[in-house]
Amino acid sequence: MLDRLQYVKQRFDEISDLIIQPDVIADQKRYVQLNKEYKDLKALVEKRDEYIVLDGNIKEANEILADGSDPEMVEMAKMQLDEAKERLPQLEEEIKFMLIPKDPEDAKNVMVEIRAGTGGDEASIFAGDLYRMYTKYCESKGWRTSVVDMNEGTSGGFKEIIFEVTGEDVYGTLKYEAGVHRVQRVPQTETQGRVHTSAATVMVLPEAEEFDVQIDMNDVRVDFFCSSGPGGQSVNTTKSAVRLTHIPTGLVAQCQDQKSQHKNKDKALEVLRSRLYELELAKKEAEDASKRTSQVSSGDRSAKIRTYNYAQGRVTDHRIGLTLYDLGNIMNGDIHKIVDELQLVANTEKLKETEVF
Repeated sequence: MLDRLQYVKQRFDEISDLIIQPDVIADQKRYVQLNKEYKDLKALVEKRDEYIVLDGNIKEANEILADGSDPEMVEMAKMQLDEAKERLPQLEEEIKFMLIPKDPEDAKNVMVEIRAGTGGDEASIFAGDLYRMYTKYCESKGWRTSVVDMNEGTSGGFKEIIFEVTGEDVYGTLKYEAGVHRVQRVPQTETQGRVHTSAATVMVLPEAEEFDVQIDMNDVRVDFFCSSGPGGQSVNTTKSAVRLTHIPTGLVAQCQDQKSQHKNKDKALEVLRSRLYELELAKKEAEDASKRTSQVSSGDRSAKIRTYNYAQGRVTDHRIGLTLYDLGNIMNGDIHKIVDELQLVANTEKLKETEVF
């Protein structure tokens, strides 16, 4: 393991020198990429340092025990040896997972799109419940959320809502939420007390930087219209809402959340850029999928990934067979257990594929 970690240290030292070079700082794209790699490697180098200390402690303790001339030193050496041997296997597992090649998209911010599916008004209400669940979860992670566009349901919730999430490693955490979410419960609109099944679709798009996707504005049709919904006196009186149509692909993005037409156009452009970027990623994922079969996918929007059963108070993630009887807290944003388990399964599969050791 130390041999592999030595390569990490060499690369870390190389990047430490590169990121202070004027020509690298001038190249914004390269500078951002190297800074991210520096941050990832720094965490590994710290683990490497801890590993070296533990390895040294084991060797030192064994030497003292072999000598055996000082009973007090022997006793201390035994304690040191026990502590090091207990920590070393844990540290090795942590390092193995950290050495798995990271998806470069994982550090990106995201655009989350939630759309009501089958189930009429109840599906819109459920889409609203999912939006609340995700915003509560993001709040617990210290991430910021901001609504880009919404279309409210007639009985509450949303027919569609798009919001941006910014923070650390957002896409790497939320990407496995993409897919169809089902709810089984007695709808608020049901008078007979019968359990219905409704659904909502969640899409998680990595936010594209300007240097990730170049958009020729000659290929984009720009339409302005009046905003609808909450927003004060300017709503329905000024054409501040913006709709962008990318003519070559037919993709449409719009924003009406800001009062400023200019800000709405910038936000809509972010959404359009992310959707174009996701198209390219989808092609890449399809190529990767043909090479391997992953239990935890982040690309199939039509896959039913999770069921929220209110009568039984349970949530089941069908991809990994995980069932938790804690629906109340989960709908209140406590989805850490599900997210952590999904990441663990995905990383374990990657570990088998890469055969790091």
